[in-house]
Amino acid sequence: MASFDSLRRERSNSADSAWKRIARWLRRRLPMGLYARSLLIVVIPMVLLQSVVAFVFMERHWQLVTQRLSAAVTNDIAAIVDLITTFPQDGDIDQVVRIARDELDLNIAVEPGGELPPPRPKPFFEILDQILSEEISNQIRRPFWIDTVGNSKIVEIRIKLDDGRILRVYARRNQAYASNTHIFLVWMVGASLVLLAIAILFLRGQIRPILSLANAAESFGKGQKIDDFAPRGADEIRRAGLAFILMRERIERQIEQRTAMLTGVSHDLRTILTRFKLQLALAGDNPDLDSLNQDVEDMQNMLEGYLAFARGEAEEDVGQLKLSDLMARLAAEAELYGKTLTTSIEGEDNIRVPPNAFTRLVANLASNAYRYAETVRIEARHTPKWLTITVDDDGPGIPEHAREEVFKPFFRLDEARNLDSSGTGLGLAIARDIARSHGGNVILGDSPLGGLRATVRVPT
Repeated sequence: MASFDSLRRERSNSADSAWKRIARWLRRRLPMGLYARSLLIVVIPMVLLQSVVAFVFMERHWQLVTQRLSAAVTNDIAAIVDLITTFPQDGDIDQVVRIARDELDLNIAVEPGGELPPPRPKPFFEILDQILSEEISNQIRRPFWIDTVGNSKIVEIRIKLDDGRILRVYARRNQAYASNTHIFLVWMVGASLVLLAIAILFLRGQIRPILSLANAAESFGKGQKIDDFAPRGADEIRRAGLAFILMRERIERQIEQRTAMLTGVSHDLRTILTRFKLQLALAGDNPDLDSLNQDVEDMQNMLEGYLAFARGEAEEDVGQLKLSDLMARLAAEAELYGKTLTTSIEGEDNIRVPPNAFTRLVANLASNAYRYAETVRIEARHTPKWLTITVDDDGPGIPEHAREEVFKPFFRLDEARNLDSSGTGLGLAIARDIARSHGGNVILGDSPLGGLRATVRVPT
């Protein structure tokens, strides 16, 4: 019993794996776009329906009509054979020929004794040869030879009579065969093409609002303004577009409120810090006040870091930025720090990004490298779809388990950094926030120089 259950489970598992392989194969072969899949939803049922209708028509209607026409022609030929057998005189034969020509629309001739030609090759898809042969065999019951091969409009039938003579019958093909059936197929295919063209036009009209909504959501995710978006299309698509607009307005309102609040707080704190500095300046040079001066400077740096983080979330229009100008600015900063910097640019120099935010993104990564390394290398690779910037240094690096933690706001590594040397811990958080607002990301890894590699990848 246990072996039977295990065998059944093995069969079930093998069937499931086979279905999974088939499903994976179909997913790789089928298109991924909504427009292409919608077309398949329309085209596949139409093709299947036409295939079934055509098959049933060919197998039933077409074959039935051909069988009845062939039976009628065979009945006429059987009547002619009966007349020739009953009235074998030559004069009577001439009357039979006239009756067949005038009344039955058949051309016949009676030849002296002879042999039938060898059978011709049977056509593979021709149902006329099969049905007409069966009718002649069933009704006339004499040796015969027929020629239905080719596109000729005439069908030739030879029948060997009892006295050895050969009866040659020439009948029009459409007398024994439903030859106009192709008109049905032409109309069916033509109507399907017209309906498919109409379906394509309607599908394009329905897919266009969805693509517009997707583009608007992608642009908003990159921090770009989208003033021309308006919900269109079916009711469900309009509802989704309206929900997106309301969501965008709520997010923008929340960002504006947060930025305004931080701006107000910063103004108040700057006023207080200014008072502190003024009072410390009036106190004169007193060694006991050095620590207090340092605390005021730290508070000033922290305040600037908070404001920079808030500005990183603020909306900025997309504009043109030259990578060469950005590299020149980073080189000047490296010279100020006394560090060794090498840069390289591959691809187009101009990029379309929020200029100030993107400059802050790369500057934060470079400043982090300047702080802990002596040699820094920055490479930019601009392709038609992506912009990739790598910042390599020979510093101490960041442990692998902490490479995601350092992107959290206010996070600092205790073993390599402290409050006095690393600020507020917002530099990497600001960098990743800017990159993600543009649809990209910032990741950390090991550098070939022995330190840390920061890779920025954003769409262009």
